[in-house]
Amino acid sequence: MKTRYVFLLFVSAAAAAAFLPGGAQGQDRNTSRPRGSPTTGSLGILQHGDWQCALPGDAGGDAFVEVPAEAFRIGTASSYENPEGNGIYLLRGTELVFTRGPKKDQRFRVRGENTMQKLNPDRSLSKLICTRIGTGS
Repeated sequence: MKTRYVFLLFVSAAAAAAFLPGGAQGQDRNTSRPRGSPTTGSLGILQHGDWQCALPGDAGGDAFVEVPAEAFRIGTASSYENPEGNGIYLLRGTELVFTRGPKKDQRFRVRGENTMQKLNPDRSLSKLICTRIGTGS
């Protein structure tokens, strides 16, 4: 009797796969990828800790002007957090993109182990530079 149920289950699964709209196709990886995600370079992670972001100052005043709203903390498992919440980032080659959370779709170009520069939506370099200032422990 068990064989009959297994056979009926198999036949009904095959019929459902054959006749349902869309068939038995898997997830479309292109549509699930973050908008404009980097597609070249090896995967990596950022140094853990607190990152401070600033704009350049001028010769008559401060050397830089801190932008507290852009600051964030890098944690384990490609995660970050800031006062607005937490999320995930993807570092591929020298391009970093925040894929989830409050900084979603923001992009940076990694300039060194502890420095990166924000990219404008057209991927040109902005003036905002973020620097790791501590381990955050």
